[in-house]
Amino acid sequence: MPRPMKHSGVDWLGDIPADWKTQRGKNILTILERSVRDDDNVVTCFRDGEVTLRSNRREDGFTMSDKEIGYQGIDIGDLVVHGMDGFAGAIGISDSRGKATPVLNVMDSSQNKRYLMYYLRCAAYCGLFLSLSTGIRVRSCDTNWNKLKNVIYLLPPLDEQQRIANFLDDECARIDSVIEKTRASIEEYKKLKQAIITRAVTKGIRPNRTLKQSGIEWLGDIPSDWEVIKLKYVANFQPNCDTSKLTDDSEITYTPMECIKNGYFINNTALFGSVAASLTPYNEGDIVMAKVTPCFENGNIAVMENLASGFGLGSSELFVFRTQSIATRYLFYWLQNYLFMQQGCATMTGTGGLKRVSPYFVRNSHVTYPPLDEQKEIAQYLDEKTAAIDSLITKKNQLVTELERLKKSLIFEYVTGKKEVAP
Repeated sequence: MPRPMKHSGVDWLGDIPADWKTQRGKNILTILERSVRDDDNVVTCFRDGEVTLRSNRREDGFTMSDKEIGYQGIDIGDLVVHGMDGFAGAIGISDSRGKATPVLNVMDSSQNKRYLMYYLRCAAYCGLFLSLSTGIRVRSCDTNWNKLKNVIYLLPPLDEQQRIANFLDDECARIDSVIEKTRASIEEYKKLKQAIITRAVTKGIRPNRTLKQSGIEWLGDIPSDWEVIKLKYVANFQPNCDTSKLTDDSEITYTPMECIKNGYFINNTALFGSVAASLTPYNEGDIVMAKVTPCFENGNIAVMENLASGFGLGSSELFVFRTQSIATRYLFYWLQNYLFMQQGCATMTGTGGLKRVSPYFVRNSHVTYPPLDEQKEIAQYLDEKTAAIDSLITKKNQLVTELERLKKSLIFEYVTGKKEVAP
């Protein structure tokens, strides 16, 4: 028999069990101000909800503070909400003793903290944190104690909180395991794609080839009838674009960095006069490639086709190539081969997470140069092979999306009492 329900008085919660209560955070939560110990290491709250020592995950990719101003102690079992990334699910229970930046809200409660963790994640997924935000940072918001203490919290009886937390621990772990395995298979498909591209553009696809030394140490042997030539002799690097026929009202293709994907681009448009002149121009048929990390390593590259007015403007963080005596799609694949990318990464300079490949390296990098008919043959072969692999990757990514949606739905249904965990 369905249990009696009542309206919660909170729009995003809807109806809740009649015996559940609501309280503001200040009545059930305590903000902690632990001191830092000399031997404490840094604890981070990640967007997947894990709160652990930074060294347990990775050390690269973080902005390191020269002075740990305002750092606080954090202990095993503390409830943590990330002040900027909480909206994205960076909410969890610490598994480590350490120290943390003051951007983390570190809390205790007389209620079941694992239940509260799931409740807060649910609130984040439903957009509550974003609705409370007064910040302006992209993909971030400000969620501090003054806001958390005034949020309405839904409280089942303590024994039911425990049952819900235990149930969600088990179910979310099961879903996360499938997600992890699916993501691992995606990475394997990406490696396979990379291997197929690299072999095709360095060794060819015809059987029983006689090989010769390329003369380039990192390139190794190549087919005996191929040549090796510097890129600047077969393609125009950062070419000029004629805009004399365009007016301020001309519709053009506009591609910010995030619109350049793995082998394709999102064909957004803008009026020529409304886009900043400092952006990178390109014409129909040009190849564009990201020059910053991690986009360069991820293969953010595309052949720009079907452009509005035959012209486009993209991020200033793009390289542009206009082929001359080399097949466009062959060069497109060459620029994605592992050996070239490895050499490019070695030339990166810059600070923090924003490092760029050297333009000098790109212009002067050596390219394998088969006869033109074989270039086209290789490109067609890779079009077919990579399309098949990309299709499999797309299906795997869709599965991950569906599983993540299932997990969020499961959390919502049980922390709001729409479904009941049997005693």
